[in-house]
Amino acid sequence: MIHVALLRAVNVGGRGSLKMTDLRAVAAGLGFTAVQTLLQSGNLVFEAKGKKAAALEQALRAALKKHHGIETDFLVRSARELDAVIAANPFPDEATSAPGRLLVMFLKDRPGAKDVQALRDAHKGPESIRQEGRELYIVYPDGIGRSKLTGSLIEKKLGTRGTGRNWNTVTRLANLART
Repeated sequence: MIHVALLRAVNVGGRGSLKMTDLRAVAAGLGFTAVQTLLQSGNLVFEAKGKKAAALEQALRAALKKHHGIETDFLVRSARELDAVIAANPFPDEATSAPGRLLVMFLKDRPGAKDVQALRDAHKGPESIRQEGRELYIVYPDGIGRSKLTGSLIEKKLGTRGTGRNWNTVTRLANLART
């Protein structure tokens, strides 16, 4: 089965520097096949048979720490799950008109409705937030860089960790997982 692994906080803001060749080597060392990376922000596509996402996340995390001393979360979705994320997008207009301002926040755990409401209540900015399963879809009309709707605020209010990818990256990863 083809999987996509998204690393949290790698090669962002000078933290967790990791070459993608090293990331591919970690995955190959675990016996994964058809290993590919996309961009420099920790996007991995690979094939692994007979393992569930949680086991893959744990194996990748342990191997990265062992071989490179980097401790970070991996969020794994199957290619089919990533296609479902794309199909569930509640912001199709933004996906077409401003894909760089549409972010999918992939979460470790599905947040509860009360937690999502607490996030909305805590932030009064212009961003639009929708939750579907273990993903948040967020439109940043003024751009992500200056927004006060940060990853740390999202994680704090939802009580789970996550990592975001803009719509361009999400669709590129899905295409890579299909090949």
